Amino acid sequence: MLVKTLRQGTVCTVMALLLAAPVNAETTEQKDPWQGLNRAVFTFNEQVDRFALKPLAQGYRYVMPDIAERGVSNFFSNLGDIRSAVNNLLQGKINDALTSASRVVFNSTFGLAGFIDVATPIGLEEKHEDFGQTLGRWGLGSGPYLVLPLFGPSSVRDGIGLIPDIALDPVGDVDHVPTRNSLYGLRMIDVRANLLRAEQMISGDKYLFVRDAYLQRREYLVNDGEVQVKYDNDF
Repeated sequence: MLVKTLRQGTVCTVMALLLAAPVNAETTEQKDPWQGLNRAVFTFNEQVDRFALKPLAQGYRYVMPDIAERGVSNFFSNLGDIRSAVNNLLQGKINDALTSASRVVFNSTFGLAGFIDVATPIGLEEKHEDFGQTLGRWGLGSGPYLVLPLFGPSSVRDGIGLIPDIALDPVGDVDHVPTRNSLYGLRMIDVRANLLRAEQMISGDKYLFVRDAYLQRREYLVNDGEVQVKYDNDF
């Protein structure tokens, strides 16, 4: 219930910010006009991560056998393929939509509810798409950069994209509240555990590093890799 409430609150905040948001984001000031607020939320998220999420993720990685950890990641990845199938279809990528749907079928059956990824070895590669990418493919600009409480780096467009993505999340359909919240928590810890090694690459101003890396990656994903990489002078 807590996660669901936080998500609803985040969606309301993003919708309110959208009404006052400029669309283009070319210069640093234009793409990050709320840097003061964003840095404050970033600091809050860092404290939550430092004292809660990171220790949990480190403990999780320490006690979980590698095969079990991969199984959990595969399970949630399989659920994510449902969202990818819908968004690929909305973008007109019929073959990718069929691939994502086929992954769900094969992994949910032969892969024991998704704990084993049997789809990738037979040539059904993951075709990750979310509604933020779909909006980008439809021509909607990313809007200003936005750091969301607990969710982390985002943009106005990607924040709006959370609404249908949340609706497509099968975990939200679990009626038993303790089970649903346990799945939310386990997924959050699994994601954080997978980022433990990646965070070692961060250098300099962490806020700027994360912001520029996020915006460049999102542009790359929206354009299916056809993008010129650019760096800010202050990065």
